Amino acid sequence: MTSESKPAHFLQNIIREDLAEGRVSQLTTRFPPEPNGYLHIGHAKSICLNFGLAKEFGGECNLRFDDTNPAKEEEEYVDAIKRDVSWLGFEWAGEAKYTSDYFDQLHQWAIDLIKQGKAYVCDLSPEQAREYRGTLKAPGKNSPFRDRSVEENLDLFARMAAGEFDEGSCSLRAKIDMAAPNINLRDPIIYRIKKMAHHQTGDKWCVYPSYDFAHGQSDAIEGISHSICTLEFEDHKPLYDWFIENLPVPARPRQYEFARLHLNYTVVSKRKLKLLVDEGYVDGWDDPRMPTISGMRRRGVTPAAIRQFCEMIGVTRSDSTVDVGMLEYAIRDDLDKNAPRAMCVMEPLKVTLTNYPQGQQEMLSAPGHPVRDDLPARELPFSGTLYIEKEDFREEANKKYKRLVLGKKVRLRNAYVIQADEVVKNDAGEIVEVLCSVDLDTRGKDPADGVKPKGVIHWVSAENNVDCEVRLYDRLFNEESPDVGDKNFLESVNPDNLQVLTGCKAEIGLAEAQPEKGYQFERNGYFCLDSKYGSAEKPVFNRTIGLRDSWAKEQNK
Repeated sequence: MTSESKPAHFLQNIIREDLAEGRVSQLTTRFPPEPNGYLHIGHAKSICLNFGLAKEFGGECNLRFDDTNPAKEEEEYVDAIKRDVSWLGFEWAGEAKYTSDYFDQLHQWAIDLIKQGKAYVCDLSPEQAREYRGTLKAPGKNSPFRDRSVEENLDLFARMAAGEFDEGSCSLRAKIDMAAPNINLRDPIIYRIKKMAHHQTGDKWCVYPSYDFAHGQSDAIEGISHSICTLEFEDHKPLYDWFIENLPVPARPRQYEFARLHLNYTVVSKRKLKLLVDEGYVDGWDDPRMPTISGMRRRGVTPAAIRQFCEMIGVTRSDSTVDVGMLEYAIRDDLDKNAPRAMCVMEPLKVTLTNYPQGQQEMLSAPGHPVRDDLPARELPFSGTLYIEKEDFREEANKKYKRLVLGKKVRLRNAYVIQADEVVKNDAGEIVEVLCSVDLDTRGKDPADGVKPKGVIHWVSAENNVDCEVRLYDRLFNEESPDVGDKNFLESVNPDNLQVLTGCKAEIGLAEAQPEKGYQFERNGYFCLDSKYGSAEKPVFNRTIGLRDSWAKEQNK
């Protein structure tokens, strides 16, 4: 089913009706990440949804950084988020925006609430405030500072902003209803003291607005028509609307919620991802094992595959867990259609063609892709000394073994048929070389004696290749639900999530490989040149994904 023929999801129906009824003249959405970590696959769903809806309905989507907590935010994260959104193929309207752009206006609106008698400075400690707040079953009780006069609150808030009070000694709270069934309406904090420089505003402020206070008003300032959030913000919607209704905002955005992405065998909590980085389980936020967009990019996943995955899982209001196999299918499907082919021998075994003319080298041609004529053919140097995979040779084997066996024939991919005649072993009895004869009349055809080779194996020239390192990445977690319940998610880390192979030999054309460009290493999987490690003399290739779903095969045994 194509995207054009798929039934419209509920947000498309809402937007279509709002435009048709004239409730909005133009769709304006936003993607508002907090710059306290790198974006992950869950964010990709929100990015594709917000930017995709704007494109579909001829509207605009803003990129706005929710930078209200200077303790956790860094410019590094801002830059990474911009790169990730652009790499996914989306353009935001105008310049990137920041909640901090609106700090002056938000501060004034906080004063407006005080003047209306709808906000007050509270001296309860954080622990006391939690006690007064009540529970989901029991109502809260009023703060003893709730009935301060407007004049006193204005003075205290001005002194907060001037830095006269210590962090945690007081806060500005909205005066709503401490008995409200929705706990978010029980006099929420709208400003806290935080004596810390901000990555955008420097030392100008020592009080910062809460997310709940800043979010809706930032939407209103930007003229957002549809504020699309994940379901965990549904309980915050009454508060979102309360601020909009009680402040002189220039527009009235409306909030809509959809189900966030839950993916098995995956952790997407930024706090937990940061712990993986800080504790050295992975090599940074862009480690190819991480579910971050930058990690997936470095691993060789394409933006088209991520967009296709987000299209496949759809948009609903029902929480559910998506099988990571669906993501892997989208990755594999995209690379199968678009990745050029190449050959790489992971564990080299030397093969000497004893009857090949000594010192001769010829260039053989191989297709760049089995069905893509637009991808150029590859030139493969062929000589009397080659490398094949160690596992592709046995001295003896049963009929099920379709590779090279002593006394038997096999075809070298895109080349000739060879026969194994002798083996050379070291002092430990290990095979270090196979002596073979080659039938030079079998390029593109079967041997004249009519004996067809049992199988086809890949190879590279021993004299003209790329010496490289190959990193075989696997799933980072080996449990389906690594962070459910009270268990320590770190105990679910897959101990076999990375295997590093050195001394690998790749066909010479891969000397021109570019980072993040995918290749199918024939019979081995999909790989890309690592963008962080390696060199022109010793490149590093990362396995993006195998040719088949090996996990499903293991589970079905």
